[in-house]
Amino acid sequence: MMNTWHKLSVTEAVSQLATDIQQGLAVEEAKNRLARYGQNKLHKGKRFSALVIFISQFKSLVIWVLIGAAVVSVALGEVIDGIAIIAIVILNAVIGFLQEYRAEKAAAALARLTAPHCRVIRDGHSLVIITSEVVPGDLLLLEAGDLIAADARLIQASVLRVNEAPLTGESQAVAKFTDRLVSETPLAERNNMVFLGTSVTGGGARGVVVNTGMETELGRIAKLLESAKSGETPLQRQLERVGRLLLMACFGIVGLIFGLGLWRGIAPFELFLSSVSLAVAAIPEGLPAVVTIALALGVQRMVQRHALVRRLASVETLGRAQVICTDKTGTLTMGEMTARKLITSKSLYRITGEGYATEGAFFSGNVESLPSGNPELFALLRASAACNDAELTLIDGRPAVIGDPTEGALLVAAEKATITRSAVETEMPRLAVIPFDSDRKRMSVIRRQENHPWVFVKGAPEVILSRCTLIRTDQGIKELTENDRTRFLQANTLLANDALRVLAVAERSLDGFSFEEGVVINDTEIEQQLILLGLVGLQDPPRGEAREAVAKCKRAGIKTVMITGDHPDTARAIGHELGILNKGDEVLIGAEIDRLDDGALKERVSHVSVYARVTAEHKLRIVRAWKATGAVVAMTGDGVNDAPAIKEASIGIAMGITGTEVTKEAADMIVADDNFASIVAAVEEGRGIYDNIAKTLAYLLGSSTGELLVMLGAVLLGWPLPLLPLHLLWINLVTDGFAALALSTDPIDPGVLNRPPRHAQSQLLNRHLFYLTLFTGLLAASVTLGVFAYELHVVGNSIDQARDAAFTALVITGLLRAFGARSDQRTIWQIGLFSNLRLFLIVAVSFSLQLAIHHVSMLQTLFQIKSVSLHQCVVWIGVGFIPLAILELRKILLNRATKFA
Repeated sequence: MMNTWHKLSVTEAVSQLATDIQQGLAVEEAKNRLARYGQNKLHKGKRFSALVIFISQFKSLVIWVLIGAAVVSVALGEVIDGIAIIAIVILNAVIGFLQEYRAEKAAAALARLTAPHCRVIRDGHSLVIITSEVVPGDLLLLEAGDLIAADARLIQASVLRVNEAPLTGESQAVAKFTDRLVSETPLAERNNMVFLGTSVTGGGARGVVVNTGMETELGRIAKLLESAKSGETPLQRQLERVGRLLLMACFGIVGLIFGLGLWRGIAPFELFLSSVSLAVAAIPEGLPAVVTIALALGVQRMVQRHALVRRLASVETLGRAQVICTDKTGTLTMGEMTARKLITSKSLYRITGEGYATEGAFFSGNVESLPSGNPELFALLRASAACNDAELTLIDGRPAVIGDPTEGALLVAAEKATITRSAVETEMPRLAVIPFDSDRKRMSVIRRQENHPWVFVKGAPEVILSRCTLIRTDQGIKELTENDRTRFLQANTLLANDALRVLAVAERSLDGFSFEEGVVINDTEIEQQLILLGLVGLQDPPRGEAREAVAKCKRAGIKTVMITGDHPDTARAIGHELGILNKGDEVLIGAEIDRLDDGALKERVSHVSVYARVTAEHKLRIVRAWKATGAVVAMTGDGVNDAPAIKEASIGIAMGITGTEVTKEAADMIVADDNFASIVAAVEEGRGIYDNIAKTLAYLLGSSTGELLVMLGAVLLGWPLPLLPLHLLWINLVTDGFAALALSTDPIDPGVLNRPPRHAQSQLLNRHLFYLTLFTGLLAASVTLGVFAYELHVVGNSIDQARDAAFTALVITGLLRAFGARSDQRTIWQIGLFSNLRLFLIVAVSFSLQLAIHHVSMLQTLFQIKSVSLHQCVVWIGVGFIPLAILELRKILLNRATKFA
């Protein structure tokens, strides 16, 4: 079925659908069409079982390298080593599984947006049917509160207003009519159509169903959602690369030692066992667990900052974000219409407070004005509450509006002046109403005030002003002059240029008219000779903290892009107010995107900061264009129309309060308070987590390199092996492993948002890390081999005593080096020895454990070591300080060189 029904007249649409505008479809014809078009359902997304999610934790190459190492360890008789490694692998999988246990329910959740039942006309009778049985050509009956069951072309509309926010992102309810529109009309402006999944907020209508199921606009989004691919995160790709390098290193070690051993005449079988054991020992077994735990702890910290992460690896991805594409309504703005400015005969008032909360005050300039002592201001606010059908309530403890959001904003402004809807109804009972419609552009409510009928009117300023002859001033009621009229029209223009929706409010006494209570009338004579009270400027205001959050992004080198279904003028004004739209930046609308192919859009996106009047497909194309440039893209949103782009983005972020279930299921992260500032806080956490993973990887690889060089050096020199397999396991899993865990919880660098983001292609295991790891390993190996040679050849101790010295020296070297590993630039005294208390305690406990194995007889036997004197311990600790001192001196020299460069 086509999706250009809006360009047809009612007669043309009814004719093409072969239906009857009064009788609807015949029951038999409806059955035939159900068989032809299928049920009015959205396809459910693929479901993943818990078993599949658990198995997916074993995809990483690093994990399989560890599993291989465990198998080899058991085959060589090192059962304890094998069991320990497998335990780490299982722990890693369990932690990842618990964090990621969610089904992929995005498309399935779409189906839950549809109404279970609806009203249609068939054979001239009104019927309530199951929504899945609606077919093209059905006459759909709509009234306030209905969830719309299919896409339909309106054929009759009576003051119909529809909330299309889930589909288009528009924060205001949309007034609907039946006139035909031009073919190029964007989705958000197709006001002669209603769409599946949206809801009626007021009025009534009759429409002819044009599309059902997957052919609806919601169905098109479901198809886009199926086509969107999130792919691997940068961290997952980096860990795969580390895994490949470790695997190559293992084979290289085996080949090198095997070749050297054959050259020296060692028996091949003994040589093979030694080579494989050393290769297994070279793998940092704790790496996967450390990475997973670092991410999991980061997730817990992010929860405290109102961000809930669904995919562990996405935490680090957010830290790499170079572009944040964000929806406007509800994320950068409150998502709640708010009266921000009032204009009376002589004064302009600014209203404080945000959203539907009734706390706030009125300021003229910098002076607070109390409405109770200001008759002009009080009259304007009272009339705004009197000409109103909305109600304020609480939903889940939060202020909310039942009815039209604009009328809700007027009620909130009145309540800030202690004028409540209940008080208005009590003091001025309603007698009659003349409803708003798109032709009249005004609404009137007639009430009894002190036994006299009064009418209160609000509407478009040019319409209301044309019907006013008087104006309320601080000196009473006066004639409305042409100068007054011109001044108010100019004020209207100024407010509109600030992207405020402007309403004029008026009143008059209706003495001489007679009304019956509760009657709806259309007599427009009463809307003449009105008294002008003033103008109200309304807007979905930017969140108070959003501007600073955008500024933080700018300092962090992150481009903020606003994507909205709203009007371009509104989008431009909000973009300027928040600092998103700067000199040279472009505003692009959906119709212009349609004229660009993917290549042209890719070239254009870096120059565009604001997009307006966009659809779900446009958002998806924008995200894909940014990804095509190589950028790491975050996409935020709350509506169904955001879901495909959220799923496609490098990291998708959904709003927790206003976000639909569809959007949440497509996202990697959910912002609990719908606040852009929380997203920026999550970026900060993501960068901190990456830093911790990088420093932990450098620390573990430095330890493994040191162990490897110790063993290689001994083989090359023809010495006995300085370390036993159990020594290596103890170092990898217990001493260095626990210290690495503490490093992964290091506090975030306060300046982490003052540097540009890492490029998507930047490597975790880069050249700098390689040289640093090699240098660190050489230092640790030199100290260890020096101690071993001194004990064995200078002092003349036994091989067991020499191994004892080498083992303890290497452990102490690694533990002390953990303090320096916290930063590649800042020294220990700059960071603070106790700023990571976990690390300090773990190093202290590990020191105690290392000393304990020298004095507990069972451990002495297990590790094949002897007890040591206090003098020996002091000497070994002193020797262990040497690598740390050299590494800290390197930082000082590099910082000085950078300073004077």
